[in-house]
Amino acid sequence: MTAPPTPARHLVVVGGGMVAQRLVEALRDRDAAGTWRITVLAEEPRRPYDRVALTSWFSGRSAEELTLGDPQLWHDPLVTLVRGDAVVDLDRAQRTVTTAGGRTEHYDHLVLATGSSAWVPPIEGADLPGVFVYRRLDDVAAIRGYVEELASRTAGPVRGAVLGGGLLGLEAAGALKALGAQPTVLQFGTHLMSAQVDLGGGEALRRLINGLGIGVRLHAETTRLRAHRRGGVGRLDLADGGRVDADVVVVAAGVRPRDELARAAGLPIGARGGVVVDDTCLTDDPAVSAVGEVACIQGACLGLVAPGYAMAEVTADRLLGGAARFPGADTATKLKLAGVDVASFGDAFATTPGALEIVWADPVGGVYKKLVLSDDARTLLGGVLVGDASAYASLRPMLGRELPGDPGAYLLPEGGVGAPDLELPDDAGVCSCNNVSAGAIRHAVSEGGCTDLGAVKACTKAGTSCGSCLPLVKKLVTTELEKLGVTVSTALCEHFALSRAQLYDAVLVAGLRSFSEVVARFGTRAAGRGCDICKPAVASILATTAPAHVLEGERATLQDTNDHVMANLQKDGSYSVVPRIPGGEVTPEGLIAIGQVAQEFGLYTKITGGQRIDLFGARIDQLPVIWRKLVDAGFESGHAYGKSLRTVKSCVGSTWCRFGVQDSVALAVMLELRYRGLRSPHKIKLGVSGCARECAEARGKDVGVIATDKGWNVYVGGNGGFTPRHAKLLAEDLDTETLVRTIDRFLLYYVRTADRLQRTAPWIEEVEGGLEGVRAVVMDDSLGIAADLDAQMALHVQEYEDEWRATLDDPEKLRRFAAFVNAPGEPDPSLAYVPERGQARPATADEKAAALRGEPVLVAGSTLEVR
Repeated sequence: MTAPPTPARHLVVVGGGMVAQRLVEALRDRDAAGTWRITVLAEEPRRPYDRVALTSWFSGRSAEELTLGDPQLWHDPLVTLVRGDAVVDLDRAQRTVTTAGGRTEHYDHLVLATGSSAWVPPIEGADLPGVFVYRRLDDVAAIRGYVEELASRTAGPVRGAVLGGGLLGLEAAGALKALGAQPTVLQFGTHLMSAQVDLGGGEALRRLINGLGIGVRLHAETTRLRAHRRGGVGRLDLADGGRVDADVVVVAAGVRPRDELARAAGLPIGARGGVVVDDTCLTDDPAVSAVGEVACIQGACLGLVAPGYAMAEVTADRLLGGAARFPGADTATKLKLAGVDVASFGDAFATTPGALEIVWADPVGGVYKKLVLSDDARTLLGGVLVGDASAYASLRPMLGRELPGDPGAYLLPEGGVGAPDLELPDDAGVCSCNNVSAGAIRHAVSEGGCTDLGAVKACTKAGTSCGSCLPLVKKLVTTELEKLGVTVSTALCEHFALSRAQLYDAVLVAGLRSFSEVVARFGTRAAGRGCDICKPAVASILATTAPAHVLEGERATLQDTNDHVMANLQKDGSYSVVPRIPGGEVTPEGLIAIGQVAQEFGLYTKITGGQRIDLFGARIDQLPVIWRKLVDAGFESGHAYGKSLRTVKSCVGSTWCRFGVQDSVALAVMLELRYRGLRSPHKIKLGVSGCARECAEARGKDVGVIATDKGWNVYVGGNGGFTPRHAKLLAEDLDTETLVRTIDRFLLYYVRTADRLQRTAPWIEEVEGGLEGVRAVVMDDSLGIAADLDAQMALHVQEYEDEWRATLDDPEKLRRFAAFVNAPGEPDPSLAYVPERGQARPATADEKAAALRGEPVLVAGSTLEVR
């Protein structure tokens, strides 16, 4: 087979970031004739990665998982990626570029995609050890290593400071918090995210950030960084005479375009930096383009990925003879920080002449929403959403268009009057990252044969970058399929034509007690032994319709990995042990018993956010021995491994607190003992606060209870996670008996009708009638099922047994707790640990390898041990 002829034209791309990757991808997708060969010269030693999702690296995503696009792109014979070799010279006369490694490339067309670098203000001490920027993967890796090393040799918590309260600064503060540090954000101006939100939104945002345990100081100008006696940074001096002690400092004060190559080559530079380009992304040299953050387009450098992607698409089109022009910048932004929901889009500051502002604020709930409208209050010009940005995906595509109905309805909380459904026009942008319109998504469904969300994502690339548009994309797909007369399947999986809710009712009415019976009665012909979707779902259904031990007979084969051994599997193959501590209340004797178990088995011990104690590092063969000691000490399973009730968090309430108006601890203990072991579509968390100060963070829970002078207010549908939600008020001033009955019915109505793995917040949005519908069922018995729900909860309470106590009394169940089936007494030799901060953590792969080679492994003065 002969090789294809070498294309006559050579494109050189300087820079290997997100926009460079998009340019190469777009050009290769469209250049079927192969008229261009492409060389990408990247300064970083890795393939292009998702810099937008940089913070997710701290929550377990690897560098490989952050890599963008299809890896096969870089194996294309017409594409060459050179990594770790920065371009240092541009000769426009000879049309060549030269790298630091001595490589010279001739180009027919050059694209500068060098991006930006973090700007460090000229502050004395900014070069001290412990001062970092937050820009690249290497930066966040360095921060993590420094904080972990510092924590291993200091007694107290690591103190962090972040210079800058913008998008990147808040994400950096969240990363420090995730590392166990105590961060403080220092913002020079009047409020956080001042480039995106107004003063009212900034104040709401400050309260949310404080709620995460992150300090905020406004009007804070740092004048000097001082060294600690140990050698690294130790303190920040402020212009007002104040000081902030800090062991690590992250500078997130802004970015500057990497335009030094263009400057040296004599290309025009903008007043505030950046390579000046026209709307076709060309410089004044027709052989040189610039895209992304380094480009000064329409008078500004744009530090967002969406306009960078748009520039990449325009450049690809122009290289192939097209007439595309830059459509203008979509400056909509959404903060990616778990627990804080913030979005800004369009004319957020109402600078348009005659613009009107509609504002809705809930200071107690930490919610601030604003829409900016034209002078006739009809056309949407922009908006700010803080604390609840659920409307962002639907509202942003309506910029410049008339909103149907009352605009104020779009700001009301769930359960209010409610906004009318938006019928997006075909040209409305849905995915700004990938420039995908509503019409493109509809066309993919109606003409492209895409019949599900995954197919539409693959076809259009919508939702494949930041992901904030996915709820809207899914809604468009479903609506279009329904218009085509296609029945949108709600089947649980290929083995059951029924949805989870339908299957639940069917199993309950039929009185079935095993998976085999359910398959025989309601499964498809291909059902057989089921799959990893339907088996755990049926196990969850049977747990409430026909209670039995999770490891009883056939039930054991249905469980997920964690339920299968009643413990949470950790990344090194060991397990965690979490005894139940109702309401966080525990006796000194109980604490001593847990401490003795942890000491005896060398377990890592941590207080959780749910007021419990996690013990990490247990081998599977140790689980029964550990639980025997805990059970004998009066503890039972905390169900940290199950899709079930996790915890009921509480403050100390009126028992101790001078502000408490009700006994929150007593109620929390009672609720946790009542709902323990209740299997559900997803995990459930509750919170009880003894007054409106809300120390138990009840409104972030699936069910939150807040004391009043007259009784209890109950809120439902809150959660943390990827899409945080505030719980909404269900009922006010209930006495304790009515409160418990209300929660009983709410939980079982959720268990009965929710989809698999669906949390309470999205369930409330999708269940018939929304929050008002739930209130009617729970409070007014609108479906006539209240008596059934009451009886079912009474049966759950009556039939509950501790899973671990029952397991310890059954030799057959204990047989599964062995590291090796053919050698039940042998421990797993692959588990290795390194002492750190007085406890044991899992050894890394490199540490294990070094130990196997006989090399000493030292971490903070300790050596690796295998146990």
